Amino acid sequence: MPEVDVERLAGLYEPHRGRVPHPRSLTGQMTKIVRRELIGYADELSVARGATIAFKVSTDAPDYDAAIVRLIHGDANGPGFKEEIVRPDERHVGRKQFARSGSHGRVADRPALSPASGFTIQMWIYPTTPLKGSVQGLFSKWSGDSGYALVIGEAGDIGLWLGDGRTVKRCHTGKPLRERQWYFVAASFDPDRRIVGLHQTPLSDWPFEQSAATVEQDSDAIAPSQNDAPLLFAALCLEGGRAPHGPYNGKIERPVLYDRALKADQIESWKDGVAPAEITDLIAAWDFSIGISGTKLTDVGPNGVHGLVVNMPMRAVTGHNWQAEEQDFKHARSQYGAIHFHDDDLEDAGWQTDFTWRVPDDARSGFYAARLLHGDQEDHIPFFVRPKRGTATAKAVVLVPTLTYLAYANETHKAMPRHQAAYTKRVMNKDPLDDYLADHPEFGVSLYDSHSDGSGCCYSSRLRPIPSLRPKYRQWQVGSPRHLAADLYLIDWLEEKGIGYDVVTDHDLHFEGKALLEKYQVVITGTHPEDWSGPMRAAMAAYLAGGGRQMYLGGNGYYWVTGFDSERPHVIEVRKGIAGTRAWNSEPGELYMSTTGELGGLWRHRGKPPNQIAGIGFKAMGFDAPTPGYKRQPGSFDKRAAFIFEGVGHDETIGNFGLVLGGAAGDEMDRIDFALGSPPHTLLLASAAGYNKHYVPVVEDHREMSEIVMLEQNSLVRADMVFYETKNGGAVFSSGAISWCGSLSHNGYDNNVSRITENVLRKFLS
Repeated sequence: MPEVDVERLAGLYEPHRGRVPHPRSLTGQMTKIVRRELIGYADELSVARGATIAFKVSTDAPDYDAAIVRLIHGDANGPGFKEEIVRPDERHVGRKQFARSGSHGRVADRPALSPASGFTIQMWIYPTTPLKGSVQGLFSKWSGDSGYALVIGEAGDIGLWLGDGRTVKRCHTGKPLRERQWYFVAASFDPDRRIVGLHQTPLSDWPFEQSAATVEQDSDAIAPSQNDAPLLFAALCLEGGRAPHGPYNGKIERPVLYDRALKADQIESWKDGVAPAEITDLIAAWDFSIGISGTKLTDVGPNGVHGLVVNMPMRAVTGHNWQAEEQDFKHARSQYGAIHFHDDDLEDAGWQTDFTWRVPDDARSGFYAARLLHGDQEDHIPFFVRPKRGTATAKAVVLVPTLTYLAYANETHKAMPRHQAAYTKRVMNKDPLDDYLADHPEFGVSLYDSHSDGSGCCYSSRLRPIPSLRPKYRQWQVGSPRHLAADLYLIDWLEEKGIGYDVVTDHDLHFEGKALLEKYQVVITGTHPEDWSGPMRAAMAAYLAGGGRQMYLGGNGYYWVTGFDSERPHVIEVRKGIAGTRAWNSEPGELYMSTTGELGGLWRHRGKPPNQIAGIGFKAMGFDAPTPGYKRQPGSFDKRAAFIFEGVGHDETIGNFGLVLGGAAGDEMDRIDFALGSPPHTLLLASAAGYNKHYVPVVEDHREMSEIVMLEQNSLVRADMVFYETKNGGAVFSSGAISWCGSLSHNGYDNNVSRITENVLRKFLS
């Protein structure tokens, strides 16, 4: 992409309709800034007219100004950054707030959890980073130097800590655990003999096993004192009342606490489980196979010492007794009694509210943000204003792909060096916000990342700071706006054309269904509507069948099966499965989503490919520039499509220009495929082809790999523009690539991408 002439852009910009360009908006993205702390998030993504939204802010500045702005255009290039001030700046006192990552289980203090006559702890564990060099709590009731804790020590072995409030005794096996292996572990304390017993036994009984250990040690007259701390799984203790200290990476299954020191033969004989009624001196036995879709930890013992999971550890994962015969946890719950904890999980940052805004009853539906300013610090906290439920203020509605926004939220770009060589010859640069995120791993990772232990991240939450979800953010792969910032290309174009529109989100569609859409004549998607829940997909299919019209102005849509957590609607889930173009693989037996119980992976592999709705489906990707333009195909000359190409020449190349990768047919591209459900009467209007080797086909289209698949200018690597009609006067137009909307503003909005888009939209609205 050429260098941006900031002075020229500033000279071309003419404020109108109350839009005010921020003085830093043209330059803020083009230089790397050492960013001080000024970041926030909102308690909602979608808010209706008349409702109130709350904002949480953390800053090291003594104060800051906060305005409410309507977002128009996010790119410093082209027309330049545009925002409209809705509520002027208000001064607020600054304060530092902290996110506390690390998933764990928490059981409130009960007297029974501090046994005076000795105790035994036992559980199954599957450690994924036993040698990470820091203490990892497994089962603890620890505060300061008091209580007891079963841990993995710095050397990777099992240990029991005892503290009497003054002195701490640490006993360890001295045998490091192997990562990603199941172990039965137990620890006991006999107060009469002052003896600590430790056991770590691998499930696999290999010859020459070096990691098994059974030891007894003198506790040096130290006995654990009582405290009021909660009992924790997968952490040592809580710092400041909330932050987990000593977080554990790995699975825990069947933790049990007894009110006496069991003998070695009893521990061995009971490790595979005994009905609680048959066990004397049982305090608690937690069965994690109960309530897999929720947050409760159920104690099946006599005292009902139930607990909760914190920060979204992964559920619906295989236990030590999984037989590899059943893939669906609902059909073999006893084999799914484990929970996978991670030290970088985060569900809710838990920040306090700093200010609120009541959306006026006459506010325009659209993209909004709380804009925070202090000196040269700036942040935009995005949200979306929708009409009140059951109403519409326009004939067209933009469906904001908030599920995709959350799927990519806080992508860490760990694979950036590999992608750079594979997908482009361009030099890729991170946005300054990527560097800021790298300094704040406590904000959690995206569904395109692996956790610190290498396992894939399957949950994402909106209740946390998301630096990558900002209107000025430039995504490293394309070197320009993507997701929210790219969808502002469409908003800016609608504004310039004077076309009225409402805005609703994926979240709204999931919970309201077809009734949300049927008030509109046309639904316009965002540039990358990749993640869809079952209710969303069903609603869109029903809307089209009833005569609705869709403009699918992006690429790689309707792709991943996505679940909503019924207890926590701020949480979504995606399991990447074992096929498709994916960032990580689901482990065997872990393809079903804990939140909904349905099979994860691609909608295509559920018999519902995107072609059935969009007419096209994801087929290729690449990030090199410039991209080729579209060439008209015979279908564009069919009388059914005549309205689409009014004002476009027969031989005219379409979209060989644009703010994203230099063209309208780049990034991720879709094409027609009748075998995958493209309706038989779908017209192939235009195709972009002739891509270089940096554009590659999706892996799910190929049963085997060969040099033919990776050929430069592979005929399967292309972007297709299509059109088809549905019953009852409905219709679908699909552009075929993520970068399409980045070309709308070219040449002062007077270009063939803009013309085609306007032709279709005005026809669909007529």
